[in-house]
Amino acid sequence: MATIDIVEQTFRDGQQSLWGMRLRGGMLERVARQMDDAGFRAIEVTGSSLMECSVRYSKEDPWESLDLWRQWMPRSELRAPVCQNRIGTFGMTPDVLMDLYCQTLIKHGIDAFWIYDCLYNMDGMQRLSQTIHAAGAKAMGAIMYGISPVHTDEWFAARVREMASWPSISGIYVEDAPGILSPERARTLVPALIEAAGDKPIEFQFHNNTGMGAYNYVIALEAGARCLHTCARSMANGPSLPSTEQTLENIRWLGHTHSVDESVLPLISDHCARIARQEGWEIGVPNEYSAFAYRHHLPGGMTGTLKKQLAQYGMEDRLEEVLEETVRVREEMGHPVSATPFSQLIGIQSVLNVVTGERWSTVPEEVVLYLYEHYGTPPAPLSEAVKDRVFNSEQGRRLASWTRPQPSLAEVRQQYGGKQVSDEELILRYLVPAEDLAAARAAGPVKRTYDYHDDMSLKDLLGHLMTLKRARQVYIRRPEGELVMKRN
Repeated sequence: MATIDIVEQTFRDGQQSLWGMRLRGGMLERVARQMDDAGFRAIEVTGSSLMECSVRYSKEDPWESLDLWRQWMPRSELRAPVCQNRIGTFGMTPDVLMDLYCQTLIKHGIDAFWIYDCLYNMDGMQRLSQTIHAAGAKAMGAIMYGISPVHTDEWFAARVREMASWPSISGIYVEDAPGILSPERARTLVPALIEAAGDKPIEFQFHNNTGMGAYNYVIALEAGARCLHTCARSMANGPSLPSTEQTLENIRWLGHTHSVDESVLPLISDHCARIARQEGWEIGVPNEYSAFAYRHHLPGGMTGTLKKQLAQYGMEDRLEEVLEETVRVREEMGHPVSATPFSQLIGIQSVLNVVTGERWSTVPEEVVLYLYEHYGTPPAPLSEAVKDRVFNSEQGRRLASWTRPQPSLAEVRQQYGGKQVSDEELILRYLVPAEDLAAARAAGPVKRTYDYHDDMSLKDLLGHLMTLKRARQVYIRRPEGELVMKRN
C-alpha cells in the first residue's frame, strides 16, 4: 500500500483543453480556499498561453489574477509549465526574456515549473532549470510522449536519466498530450521511466482523448507511480485528463490511499459546470475510442482549431482529409512529438497543403525555420524533397541566413518601452499586441468573483450594478415590483 499524490489541473490544463483558455481571474474565488485545504500535491494555475489569452480575450491583467490566486491559496504549491525557448508565440524567445518570465512568475507566487521541449534540446532545458532553481523555485524536467520509429522506451528513458542527473531538477514530469499512449505501451514505458528517474520523484499526466488515460493511470500505479494529474469531473475527459473522482476510486480499489479531501470535489465540479453552462463552454464527457487518433497524434484541442481554419475557406467538410495529411506532414518533418508548438505547425501546414491543392507551396515562416532546424534537431531525418522545395522558394532563400536573436535585457527593454517599463509590463508587451493590452487596461481591474446569473440575490445584484462604470440606467422587474436606477 502506498499514498498517492494528486496534482490538480482543473484550472490550467482542464480549462485549456475544454474552454480554450478563456478562464478569468474571479472564476476561482468560490472554490480556491477549499482547493487550498484539500490536500493536493500541487495546483497548476497558469502558463504563457493562458496569460496571452487573458489579455486578448478576457481583457484582464494576468499578473493581477495570479496575485489573487496566490492570495486565495496561500498554502498550496502553485505551478506553471514553461517551454525552454518560447513563451506565447510559435517563434523563439531570447534567453534573457525566458529567464525574466520565470523569475517574474516566481515573484508573483509560482513555486514550481515543469520545463518541456518536444525536440528535447537538453542544454536549453538544463540552462532554464538552473535559472529557476537559482531564483528559489522547483524545476522539473518534462517528457512529452509521442509515437514514431525513433521514440522507443529507451529513447525516452535516456532523456529521463540525463534530466535526473541535473542538480537543478527536482523531479520528472511525463505527459501524453495527444492521449495516444496505449495500455500495451504503458506497461513497458512507465516502468522504464520510473527506473530511469532513480531517486527523483516522477509524475504522470495522461490525457483521455481515446478514453485510455484512466486505464493507463491504473497501469502506472501498478508499475509504482506515486503521483498523478487530474481534473474535477466536469472539467475532465474528452481532450482533458481523467477525473479526480474516478482516479481516487481506482486508487482505493488498488489498495492504496491518498490525502485528498473528497468532500470538496463536488463543489469544484459543480462550480465549473455552472460557469460552462452560463458561458456556453464545453463540459467534459468521455470520448469514444478512436483508432485514428493513433495515426494523426493531434491533441484534442487542435481538432477544433483545424475546423475553424477550414471554415475560413468554406471547407469544413475536409477535416478528415486534413487529419490524414497531418500523418504525412509529421513524417516529412522528422516525427516531432505532437504537442505545442509542433502540433500547431503540423496542423497549419496540413491545412495549407489541402486548401491550396499543392503540397508545400505555401509555408509559414515558423515551419521554414523548423526545417532549417533552428528549433532543434528533429528526432528523425527531414524529407529531402520537402527541404529542396522550401529552401529553394523565395522565403526559403530569405531565411537561409537567419539566426536566433539573443539581445541583452537592456536591448529588449528599449524595444518595448525603455527602462521605466516594469518586468510585468515588458512581458505582456512581448506576448500581445499593443491594442489588446490597451483594451485590457481600459476594462479596469480584474473582477474578484464570478456571479451565477441563475441565483444572484437582489442585494448581490445591486452590489454588482454599483460597480459598473458605463451603465447610465438600470431597470429591474421582479414579482414584487419594479426598480429603476439612473446615474446622475
